[in-house]
Amino acid sequence: MTEEAFKLDNQLCFRLYTASRLLTQAYYPLLSEHGLTYPQYLVLLVLWEKDAQPVNDIAKRLHLETNTVTPLLQRMEKEGVLLRERGAQDARQMIVSLTPAGRELKNKLAEVPLTVGNAVICDRFTPEMAPELFRMLDDIIAKLSH
Repeated sequence: MTEEAFKLDNQLCFRLYTASRLLTQAYYPLLSEHGLTYPQYLVLLVLWEKDAQPVNDIAKRLHLETNTVTPLLQRMEKEGVLLRERGAQDARQMIVSLTPAGRELKNKLAEVPLTVGNAVICDRFTPEMAPELFRMLDDIIAKLSH
């Protein structure tokens, strides 16, 4: 292995980590004014797509463990954004649903995707390139998930 392999600038992981961290920072001012964190926003995105989901499904969709998602959901329930209720058919299953306040946040945060999207657009990355970037990142995620 060459010395080049150990240079920080040659590490894909470092670029992905830095981009992820900076992208999350871009969300902060937009979400914090509504009392939300970025992980809470991700939970809302999942529930806005399909309400009333089991905790396991939400965790799976976010590529997280349920023991990571559960405290997040508990905080969101205390803040009145969602409800957690035992499943009607399986009492071991916890079903998560949006409250009216949680549904209303979708309207309040309507500009967030466009605002953050515009923040990453630059000379070398255009909106037309996004689908290909998504495919490449999905391939990396799939490969690392096994």
